Amino acid sequence: MIQLEHVNLVVKDIPEMLKFYQAAFPHWHVRDEGQGEWSGKPRNWLHFGDEYQYIALSDHGEGENRDLAGHQVGLAHFAYVTNNVDAVIERLEQAGFSIAKPGAKEPYRKNVYFFDPAGFEVEFVEYLSDDPKLRNLSS
Repeated sequence: MIQLEHVNLVVKDIPEMLKFYQAAFPHWHVRDEGQGEWSGKPRNWLHFGDEYQYIALSDHGEGENRDLAGHQVGLAHFAYVTNNVDAVIERLEQAGFSIAKPGAKEPYRKNVYFFDPAGFEVEFVEYLSDDPKLRNLSS
């Protein structure tokens, strides 16, 4: 078995990022945090998650994230499965974040996209079927 354990994001502002991810994942907590150095530059870091998965944040970011409407090489988005996408939307909107893109109209899944404070696109998807073939149908 192989599963994704963590995503490591280089950002400018850890507290702003934490606000977004705490709204999305209210059951997660700060697992650990500290200071260090990366390629000669000091950084603060924080791990936010549960016992099995987490997001690693480091605050030594420079410049801007890639233009997601463009064609630059880089991360397009990452996605999380939820059992209630409407609740995730409500929590994020209450925390001040707006939907970036509504998901496609699909009979076996609901999804939505948000931009986190660093400009990473995050998808949340709720599957309405346990059948993998139906889950992955495209219109």
